[in-house]
Amino acid sequence: MATPIDSGLQAEEVKVTAGKRRAAALDELPDKVHTWPYLVRAEFIAGCVMMLVLMVWSITIDAPMEEPSNPTKTPNPSKAPWYFLGLQEMLVYFDPWFAGVVAPSLIIVGLMVIPYVDINPNGNGYYTFRERRFAISVFLFGFLAQWCSQIVIGVFLRGPGWNFFLPGQFWDPHKVVAMTNVDLPYLLGFRTVTSQMLCGAALVLGYFSLIPIGWKLLKDRPVMQQLGAARYYVVAFLFLTQMGIVVKMVLRWTLAVKYIMVIPNIVNI
Repeated sequence: MATPIDSGLQAEEVKVTAGKRRAAALDELPDKVHTWPYLVRAEFIAGCVMMLVLMVWSITIDAPMEEPSNPTKTPNPSKAPWYFLGLQEMLVYFDPWFAGVVAPSLIIVGLMVIPYVDINPNGNGYYTFRERRFAISVFLFGFLAQWCSQIVIGVFLRGPGWNFFLPGQFWDPHKVVAMTNVDLPYLLGFRTVTSQMLCGAALVLGYFSLIPIGWKLLKDRPVMQQLGAARYYVVAFLFLTQMGIVVKMVLRWTLAVKYIMVIPNIVNI
């Protein structure tokens, strides 16, 4: 006759045996699977489903076309397609050379250098926020808070004269907004052209001097040792440039700052 102790030992042995079998079964599973047919088949089915949805959508909903263009009547405001309105909105805060050339180029370059500066192997093959907090946070902030928000502002909140209108507010084509924008050095008390140039250059250089200062303070940390000086400088420059765009936009909203550094006939930032 089995005692309670013997029954408990037998149940424990059964659990251990089952655990060993599961472990052996997992060990037999392949670590990798072929792209064909597993991945390609899933992508092909997803593409077919998406194409079907777009076809039904295009058949049932008319495109929001306006009247034929009239060369004698220019629309007010004249807006780019929605996917370019983020760049058009940036013209409010920056010179065309920066909003239309430098900023988009830095976005492309930043996306291109990601594989070369990524030192985190934990996300290879799958992506979770826990493994890539910094990378995912920076990307979502740049895409949602900076890019998509500017598109929303350009589509729904920019009316005649490219003036800002709140939701539900009448788009008055006769609205006039006084141009009170001033340069940041002027707000700081600098009145001559030379002093404003020097002050603006000092502000910009001081902002980007955070890169070597950060390296000097953090270079002994393991993550910095793994990252290396070259990759750190690339990542820090792109990150500070991204945050600098936000700083410039906030200064425009709050203090009506037009430029931070002005060098006549050369560069305005």
